[in-house]
Amino acid sequence: MGILSSFLRAVTWWNGQTLNTQLFTWRKGTKVGEDAEGNIYYRNADDSKRWVIFNGEIEASRVNPDWHGWLHHTWDETPQDRPLAHKHWEKPHQENQTGTALAYAPAGSIRREHPADRGDYEAWSPE
Repeated sequence: MGILSSFLRAVTWWNGQTLNTQLFTWRKGTKVGEDAEGNIYYRNADDSKRWVIFNGEIEASRVNPDWHGWLHHTWDETPQDRPLAHKHWEKPHQENQTGTALAYAPAGSIRREHPADRGDYEAWSPE
């Protein structure tokens, strides 16, 4: 690890866990589980703090609803200890794609590679 990457790690949070977070996790954290994306979840000894170390990009929408409930003390058991019952019609969790190339673009959007033909549209002209 070079000097620049060490410096960036110490002062930025978007490049992965910071040095302080890593030290705090090492000293006070107890690993409680891991999700399908490789995010690792921790808590402290008295369970007053719960946190996640992301695998890759730090984006809150990458935490699935099961773990989100545990992180926010909605329930005490982790999804690994007591999996939540899911309905057959529920879709799998997806992270928020807003602002990325994978974001939804409706027909006619200028962001589409091949915009739909809008033959029913007539531009207004001030005559």
